[in-house]
Amino acid sequence: MGLDLGSIEDSVSGNFRIFIISILVLVVFIGIIAISVFFLVVRGAEQVMVPDVVEKELMQALMELQVKELYPRIQQRYTQTSLDKGLILEQEPKPGTIVKAGRRVRLVVSQGVVLNRVENFVGRNVEDVRMDFNTINATSGSGRLLAIREPVMHEFSSENPGIILTQKPDPGTEISGPTEMVFVVSRGRENSLITIPQLTGLEFSRALQTISTSGVNFRFTTREARGDEKGEVVVSQIPPAGTTAPQNTVVELVLTSPASIGNNEIFGVFRRTIPENPYPLSVRLDAQTPTGETIRLITVNYQGGDFTVPYRLPRDTVLILFMSNRELYRETVN
Repeated sequence: MGLDLGSIEDSVSGNFRIFIISILVLVVFIGIIAISVFFLVVRGAEQVMVPDVVEKELMQALMELQVKELYPRIQQRYTQTSLDKGLILEQEPKPGTIVKAGRRVRLVVSQGVVLNRVENFVGRNVEDVRMDFNTINATSGSGRLLAIREPVMHEFSSENPGIILTQKPDPGTEISGPTEMVFVVSRGRENSLITIPQLTGLEFSRALQTISTSGVNFRFTTREARGDEKGEVVVSQIPPAGTTAPQNTVVELVLTSPASIGNNEIFGVFRRTIPENPYPLSVRLDAQTPTGETIRLITVNYQGGDFTVPYRLPRDTVLILFMSNRELYRETVN
């Protein structure tokens, strides 16, 4: 029996057409699905109106957002009263804005005041407390919550200078808004006496080290060396070494100029008037050289008045004066 080649070809051709048609139908079906998904995405989520939740409790605000299928992004902020703690202060987007469901809404929630009760500051240094207040006020986001009434009252006592003796309001007092603290601060012992140290004969860098640990006030002047005097040395002091004098006595020091100095160096005396304080505060003078090196010239407890510090430094060095770790002044020496 012979094969009917024509029938075979017709059968194969029919099957191939069926296969092609099936592929085309599948492509069209996938295309319809893709187009449907595309239009669903373009159409997006249902649009909703943002509710007004400002001045509402946080839980109530969250429930209202949930009904609208909106999601919160919560931020916290201190305020000037404890009465609004837990309430919504701000929201973004604003109430009434039309958005798509699923949108995030930023809520700013009050944490109340940063402190609920007044701490016990007695026995602490008033400058440390002042810096703590500055930090609290800077991070609260709502102005000055705590402040010290100026001028601070001072009285002599056996406590070290700067120590808080009494405070108002008393420790434990509830804080409901901006609070001003009234402090009485120690001046130290009345008529405290010190022994003037030996500074004559010292090179000025060594003299500055001695001054840093002795607690004396000081004032430098300079002149050319005479006779067999060496340069950069303290050649006289008033009062003389060993004298017993009140703590705020100024020791007058005469320093000789250097015999020679490099072309890129400069010798001089830094001079600045520091406001008078009821008690000595920490004062320091730093030098930043053109190469980026920082040199500590002196750190001393200083009550105020003329502040004079000799130096021998590279030209274009920057001198920076600090009091209680706060920069007061800077200048470039050239």
